[in-house]
Amino acid sequence: MSRIVRADLSLPAHADALIFLLNEYAKDDMGGKQELDEAVKQNLASTLAQRPGTHVVMAFVEDAPAALLISFEGFSTFACKPLLNIHDVVVLQQFRGRGLSKQLLAEAEKIAVEQGCCKLTLEVLQGNHIAQAAYTAFGFSGYELSPETGKAMSWQKAI
Repeated sequence: MSRIVRADLSLPAHADALIFLLNEYAKDDMGGKQELDEAVKQNLASTLAQRPGTHVVMAFVEDAPAALLISFEGFSTFACKPLLNIHDVVVLQQFRGRGLSKQLLAEAEKIAVEQGCCKLTLEVLQGNHIAQAAYTAFGFSGYELSPETGKAMSWQKAI
């Protein structure tokens, strides 16, 4: 049996589950195959807890941490409303196929509605076809203003 919770990162059990799940994701092919740095493990939960507009949702199966969604409030200038950007979605290998990502996304959507957001946003790797299928089934699609300008691309510059 699974249960979805909005994490309270001041609780050691939630903070520990966050680090465990995110570290497992980091070690996965889709997470870069590299364990989280020790400083990240030691500080992430308390740092996220201090950031306004941060929402962490977790799934537990038989009290074991199974899945994680981390999102941050952003802002749409075109709509003049907040948006909720889903930054991380993790479902541990042994718990895949149970609909946990759909449950996490549904909870994120509830949070977005409660916060008066105009949309949910996320990024997904081109090669992550399983995640793309889950996101498409939930109603996500590539963003474009018009076919002439094409779909939005996500870029980054490390600093």
